[in-house]
Parts: sequence; structure tokens; C-alpha cells
Amino acid sequence: MSSAERRDQLIEIARALFAARGFEGTSIEEVAARAGVSKPIVYEHFNSKDGLYAVVVDREVRHLVDMMRSALTGEDPRVLLEQAAVSLLEYIEQSSDGFRILVRDSPIGSSGSFGTIISDVASRVEYIIEEEFRTRGFDPKIAPLYAQMLVGMVGTTGQWWLDTRTPGKREVAAHLVNLAWYGLSGIKHHPELRTPGSDDMDVVRQIKPA
Repeated sequence: MSSAERRDQLIEIARALFAARGFEGTSIEEVAARAGVSKPIVYEHFNSKDGLYAVVVDREVRHLVDMMRSALTGEDPRVLLEQAAVSLLEYIEQSSDGFRILVRDSPIGSSGSFGTIISDVASRVEYIIEEEFRTRGFDPKIAPLYAQMLVGMVGTTGQWWLDTRTPGKREVAAHLVNLAWYGLSGIKHHPELRTPGSDDMDVVRQIKPA
């Protein structure tokens, strides 16, 4: 087995273990044992368990982002939203182990946490929201906030769907778009909460007569 082939073998073995047991539950010893090599061979390729994990996560992130990028081919904002939802659910369907790794807690200092990934995906699609906001006369500066919320909603639903797998992915995507689209179509320029918070109560106390 060539060095490149051995590296790929170790990555695939580690990927399965990280998906099943998480970062803390996976050991270099078991990765080496399953590959039929000694621990130094694994360290030679990745330096540490952190290094091995980073490579596995990086591959999954690139796979997910590539799928979403290639899926976003429409021009209509609603179609783009549908394509983003379906592509994420397709990634979960095709790469369940990879998604399990992404949604687990990452080691401190890792850039592969699910929150980081969701933020990265949102930053890549926020231009869709910006264009829609400009068309509707809203301030495009708040588009990144809405992009984070929308992508986060799809990501959280994906975590739930990972194990349920029912209803089917297109039906799940249709419901996601239903909520997101019709919610967007009715948003107000200056939304306000109807229930008072602590800041509001402070104001009430200040103006209330003694």
C-alpha cells in the first residue's frame, strides 16, 4: 500500500470511529489496530489525534460546501432557498457519518464545529437575502443576521432528521421553505417584541410615579 493509499485508509477508519464514538471516544490505538499498523505510522501521517480529526472534518466541510455551491443554480430567491435545503438534506442522506462528526462537539481550538460550519455556509448564501431585502426596501445590512437564522434553522432540522428520516427529504425541505419563505414575506421593517424584557421594566420603573 502506497503512502497516499495508507493515508486515505486511516482517514476512512478514523471517520467511522469519530462518527460512532466522537472525538473523546476515539483513540489512535484503535485507528492503528483497525488499519493493521503501529501507532507511529498514524502519527507519521497526522502528528496527533487532533491532526487526524482536523483532516476528517476538513474533508466533510469541503464536501458539504461543494454540494451546496453546486446546488445553488437558480435565480429566483425561493428556488435558491429550496435548493439549499434539499442539498443539505441530501448531504445528510449520503454522508450520515460525516454529518454526525460535524454536529458533535469539536475539541477546543478546532475550526470544525457545526456552529462554525453553519456560519460559513450562511456567509456564502447571504447575498441571496441581501438581494431580496433590497427588492423589498429593507436594510441589506441586516441580511447576514437573517442568513444565519435561515441556515441555522435548516441545520438544526437536519440534526433531527439525521436519525428520524421521516418524512422524506423533499417533504422536509418543502416544510422548511414554507416556514422560511412565508415568514420572510410577512416580516416588518422594525420588528418589536410584545412582551416586556428586563430593559423595558427598568424604563417602566424609572417613569413610574413614586
